Amino acid sequence: MALVTATALRGRPLGAGEATGLLVYRNFLAYRRAWYIFATGFLEPVFYLFSIGVGVGQLVTGFELNGQEIPYAEFVAPGMLAASAMNGSLLDSTFNFFFKLKYNKLFDQMLATPLTTMDVARGELSWSLLRGGTYAAGFLVVMVAMDLVSSWWALLAVPAALLIGLAFGGVCMALTTWMRSWQDFEWVTLATIPMFLFSATFFPVDAYPAAVRWIVEVTPLYRGVVLCRELTTGAVSWASLISVVYLVVMGVVGLLVVRRRLDKLLLT
Repeated sequence: MALVTATALRGRPLGAGEATGLLVYRNFLAYRRAWYIFATGFLEPVFYLFSIGVGVGQLVTGFELNGQEIPYAEFVAPGMLAASAMNGSLLDSTFNFFFKLKYNKLFDQMLATPLTTMDVARGELSWSLLRGGTYAAGFLVVMVAMDLVSSWWALLAVPAALLIGLAFGGVCMALTTWMRSWQDFEWVTLATIPMFLFSATFFPVDAYPAAVRWIVEVTPLYRGVVLCRELTTGAVSWASLISVVYLVVMGVVGLLVVRRRLDKLLLT
């Protein structure tokens, strides 16, 4: 923290990279003695993988993906990988972001230094990306250990998870700026649980009627699940760029909205 204080006292504008690094370092210090809280978000998708992918998978035979028969656990695992990235990003971009904004007024204190609202938004998003990426990397190791990866394209699954974290982190931070109380976060749960259950995580999207399928296909978690599944199974094509562009645009738009909202809430 001495590094943060010394930099702020110099009173000069900070570069984007320097400001982001300072805020990520601040969050690291805050979690340093509470690493077990940081790690808990990684466990939920692992439990789902073992209970549904492996447990229920013993009852599923002849499961096909892209015309090839694969183990059901190999189908579910990429969905859990995407979900782990979502969970990691979601925690810091909603509950923790709201606490810093509304209760301990941390962002007000930051703006008393040369940091800008864009620095704050970018730093908080970078931390949520780091958390989501850490979860995804750990989960990918579990997948490799369980022989649920069938392509070297899977090396790009962690960058893909970062795109998922970018999309959810940017949009969720933006929406959190409109939250008035903790009760409003029931809407977050109402949105994320159906996405987790129905975004082709546990069964193919072809199982839905056409109208429902269209709705599912425009959700961010579905785009993330599809991208991770294409990478881990080796079914990569130019169509994969649709998911990449979708997630990047969603994250960037969310980041810009956060900056504007913080300007309105903290500077006016």
